Amino acid sequence: MTRAPRVAFFGLLGSGNLGNHGSLDAMLSFIRTRHPEAELSCVCAGPEAFERQYGIPSVAITWYQAHGPGRSRLGDVARKAFGKVADLVRMPLVIRKYDVVIVPGMGVFESTVDLMPWGFPYALFLMALSARIVGTKAAFVNVGANPTHLRLIRWLYVGAARLASYRSFRDEYSRDAMRQMGLDTSRDEVYPDLAFGLPEPVPVEHPHRTVGLGVMAYYGVNADRARKHEVYATYTEKIVEFARWLVDQGYRIRLVTGDAIDRTVVDAIVEDLREKRPELVEERLIDEPVERLGDLMGQLARVDVVVASRYHNVLSALRMSKPTISISYGTKSDVLMEQMRLAEFRQPIQSLDVAQLINQFRALEVRGASVVPAMQAKNLEFIHELKRQYDVLSAALFGVGTTSRVAVERGE
Repeated sequence: MTRAPRVAFFGLLGSGNLGNHGSLDAMLSFIRTRHPEAELSCVCAGPEAFERQYGIPSVAITWYQAHGPGRSRLGDVARKAFGKVADLVRMPLVIRKYDVVIVPGMGVFESTVDLMPWGFPYALFLMALSARIVGTKAAFVNVGANPTHLRLIRWLYVGAARLASYRSFRDEYSRDAMRQMGLDTSRDEVYPDLAFGLPEPVPVEHPHRTVGLGVMAYYGVNADRARKHEVYATYTEKIVEFARWLVDQGYRIRLVTGDAIDRTVVDAIVEDLREKRPELVEERLIDEPVERLGDLMGQLARVDVVVASRYHNVLSALRMSKPTISISYGTKSDVLMEQMRLAEFRQPIQSLDVAQLINQFRALEVRGASVVPAMQAKNLEFIHELKRQYDVLSAALFGVGTTSRVAVERGE
């Protein structure tokens, strides 16, 4: 009797990021539907939270995460340094327990936010290297990427991708970004973001005109590190101003987040309205935290228009065919908006202009009904493409079903 395949998911999971978990939920559905015999595990950033939420055995990505910080700042630095060396031994011992390690979507090859090379980029490279050494298949499935000029991060990203047994990207931009950084992507395929495979909730009737306002604790990119608190304060001030305008215009706001750290921006909006519009805050502000991207989509089923910053908040709105404005912190959101023919309803987060945002909002309200059919058609196309990819994954990772031009077991 053939042994059941041992499959582990790898990534920044269990850390409160709804987008990462949305991609995971879609991949979990695929595995459990087509390969129910598989034994599932996870190597992630928050193993305790992940096990509590999913009931799947989990371990920490790094030695440092597993053992915790030191008792002093100096001790903590020493433990981090020791952990980087310890992981050279620990990671192969962890990865050898599995037949397949899947990185389910996520922007794992991106540098659109503040990022240190010896953090997740190093862990990602070490996972792929360990998989190659111990004979485990490492799969990067519909991942995101953007060009980075930071040499060490670029080297780690390209190295990890080269060592993979399978890889695909969630858009042409991501594949081109890896090519620009030195990776041969000639045999890599492009499929939609995995989250487009999540089921669409049934629309819910609601008596009040409601706006889904997706907020983000935005601190800029690596180049903004010295002024990150200024960047955060500027963005938050503008979002608070826009929220106040919506309330003054009679709209109800449903606040939407994508990561646990976004609660600080939610709190700023709530505090502002309690101070300046105390008679309206209870009636026109809805704040209901969720833990799954599917639940967030359920919330968006109760809104008419969405204005959002985080990528997977924008994606969720588009998946629901909701008229959407993107306050973009990366090209990945711009790509989605272009695919849905909503390119004119976006602006960069770094230069967010509230007056322009109000004009875009008014224009989108006028055109709302006319943009929906194109969004619905694109969603059907994405769903069809993802179903085709599941056949490809079954062949590449489990040796069953159809074949593809995808490179399987690269370099062997």
